[in-house]
Amino acid sequence: MKAYTTVLGASEAEFTEKKSRFIGRCFPAETEDEAFAVIADVKKRHWDATHNCYAFIVGENGLTQRFSDDGEPSGTAGMPILDVIKQKGLTNTLIVVTRYFGGILLGAGGLVRAYSKAAASAVDCADMVRVEPAAVMTVEIDYSRYGSLEGYIRQRASVDEVLFSDVVSIRALVPTGDVEAFIADITERTDGRAKTERIGEATLKKRT
Repeated sequence: MKAYTTVLGASEAEFTEKKSRFIGRCFPAETEDEAFAVIADVKKRHWDATHNCYAFIVGENGLTQRFSDDGEPSGTAGMPILDVIKQKGLTNTLIVVTRYFGGILLGAGGLVRAYSKAAASAVDCADMVRVEPAAVMTVEIDYSRYGSLEGYIRQRASVDEVLFSDVVSIRALVPTGDVEAFIADITERTDGRAKTERIGEATLKKRT
């Protein structure tokens, strides 16, 4: 997988435009099924809304993109929402904008602006996270070297677990591109006495 940016959790923003109520919601979603399940839930909660428009980008390298105007004039809702996701550089992200019609027509341009604003406001309220591929590494060292090495490991990796037995065993997530340098540095800092092993693959999430 390639590194990508998404939202950490659900967020919401609301405003009124010419008596129409717009509610923008942003969600993390990794698959189409997950996105459609969230969309169905929003539609169930807002069954009385005039429109529940959405767009999402999911999957490896963001190859799957879907959007819906949900009855609004073609090109005035779903595509503007999708454009916001692209402009924000997000993947594995879903935005749903709910509209309660207030009786005043906004026109095509007004709809595009309103749906774009609702989508962007929802994203702005969300916490962003960078997701990147990582290797699960274990480092076994003796107690005498643990103190001097701990800070370096925590600086270069995300420490998942530390076990104390006859030796100290540290399990950490290291960005895939940093693995070789990480092993080399550990070897140098411990005069080759540390046992460093790659035991699996994972993803590393960092707030942006």
